[in-house]
Amino acid sequence: MAPDTAVRPLAVVLVSGGMDSCVSAAVARRDHELALLHVSYGQRTETRERRAFRDIARHLGVARTLEARLDHLGAIGGSALTDEARDAVEARREGSSIPDTYVPFRNTHLLSVAVSWGEVIGARRIFIGAVEEDGSGYPDCRQEYYEAFNRLLRAGTRPETDLAVVTPLIHLSKAEIVRQGARLGAPFHLTWSCYTESEIACGRCESCRLRLKGFREAGIPDPLPYRT
Repeated sequence: MAPDTAVRPLAVVLVSGGMDSCVSAAVARRDHELALLHVSYGQRTETRERRAFRDIARHLGVARTLEARLDHLGAIGGSALTDEARDAVEARREGSSIPDTYVPFRNTHLLSVAVSWGEVIGARRIFIGAVEEDGSGYPDCRQEYYEAFNRLLRAGTRPETDLAVVTPLIHLSKAEIVRQGARLGAPFHLTWSCYTESEIACGRCESCRLRLKGFREAGIPDPLPYRT
């Protein structure tokens, strides 16, 4: 039998360094050649997240990476992730369904970088680990948002560009994401989810709580240590 010489399509994967984006990369890796994108925007744990991104890229053997900065999001403010005067642990405002860790319109900025890079390098897909069903309730993590963004993408790129955003985890629970990541060999031990700490995860912020809940309900030990 002749060897399979088919070239796999290229995908840009947005990788924050967290659990969901790591699993999204593992999903994309099954059928695509990967180009990994990490964006810093003045978040509290940006150095630790960047380290996680690099560790994940090395583990997956991905040489094509891009690290971008969107410092204007930190300058704009409006989020407990970028403003240390705000409480990132008790981050849900009274009377609001959106936590204070929401960075206004962040994913649009991140996806714009991904689309620009993807169009230049000839990518066919952009993977993002957005979660709607069992996440924080951010408005830019809803399926309707990504459907609208794909319409914008088609309207704003060259006619010959064949590129679309895909969200493989959007309707999964955190437990389902953990199980899928375990099946695919996602390196959970290299990821970082905590909003507030960079050495030992706090175990108290919303991101830590959602992560711990996912591992607990999946019946799989979380490889990271926690303060509480």
